[in-house]
Amino acid sequence: MKNKKVYLDNCCFNRPFDTQTEYIVVLETLAKLYIQELIINNKIDLVWSYVLEYENSRNIVKSKREAIAKWKDLSIEFVHKSNEVVEIANNIVQSGIKAFDALHIACAIFSNCDYIITVDKRMAKYKDNRIVVCNPIDFLKIRGLVC
Repeated sequence: MKNKKVYLDNCCFNRPFDTQTEYIVVLETLAKLYIQELIINNKIDLVWSYVLEYENSRNIVKSKREAIAKWKDLSIEFVHKSNEVVEIANNIVQSGIKAFDALHIACAIFSNCDYIITVDKRMAKYKDNRIVVCNPIDFLKIRGLVC
C-alpha cells in the first residue's frame, strides 16, 4: 500500500519551538512530533517546497532554522516554483487565504499530497476537494492513530 503524502507548513514545523504554556500548543506539539516519527519510520511521506525553504531561511534563530531545514532531507519530493503552482495559489487567495498560506496549499495540491498539516486556525478551515487541510491533532484522528 502506498504511503499517504503530507505537507507541513512552516508554522507547523515551528510549533515545538513555541512557548508551551497553553494546553492546545502542547497537544499540537506532541501530535506534530508523532507525525515526525511517522515520517522517519516511513509510514507517511513528506513533501518539501520552495515556499518552506524561503520562509525557513527567514527564521532569525539559527538553531530553529537548521533543525527545520533538516526535514528537507527526509522529504520524498521537492516542489519548485512554477506557473501552475502560482496559478493554483492565486485561485486559493480568492477565498480569503493569505498569500504565503495559499502558496503552501498550492504546493501540496500540485504534488498530489493527501494532507496539508498546519497549526494556523484560519488556514485549517480552508476546504478543497483536492486535499485535506487539518491541524496535527486532527490528522492523527483522521488516520485513526488517536481517538
